[in-house]
Amino acid sequence: MKKDVLLKISGMQFTADNNDLSDPEPIEIIAPGEYYFKNGKHYILYDEFMEGFDSVTKNVLKLQQDSLEITKRGSSNVHMIFEKDKKNMTCYTTPFGSLMMGIDARSISIQESEEELHAQIEYALDVNYEHLADCSIQLHVHAKDQGDFSL
Repeated sequence: MKKDVLLKISGMQFTADNNDLSDPEPIEIIAPGEYYFKNGKHYILYDEFMEGFDSVTKNVLKLQQDSLEITKRGSSNVHMIFEKDKKNMTCYTTPFGSLMMGIDARSISIQESEEELHAQIEYALDVNYEHLADCSIQLHVHAKDQGDFSL
């Protein structure tokens, strides 16, 4: 895959506005990024802009066959690790406060080709040591100069 890519991340988001935590809000992020493959791992770097904030959050995704790591630095700070059949704890710091998160990845599926990378992660999410929801993340990375990037 080429260095310049488009990235689409789909998943679910829980917000303070949601009075019913069983009804999460679907989210989708589409952003330009940079792709690298080094030591058997896929790296995707991209910037994220939070509505209502001037600062940028720098994101690094590190994907390999059995794990995904997401590191955010900026308005929000976190280092999330998704490893199949393993629970990882992390502190997620946001402009609104901090949360202790538990991530228990149940499955990680990766399909890669010369110009694309697809991943799907199914996981259980704990917040402040209580199970919140069963979630999924879909990741699609595509060479930027390919014209058939689908949304």
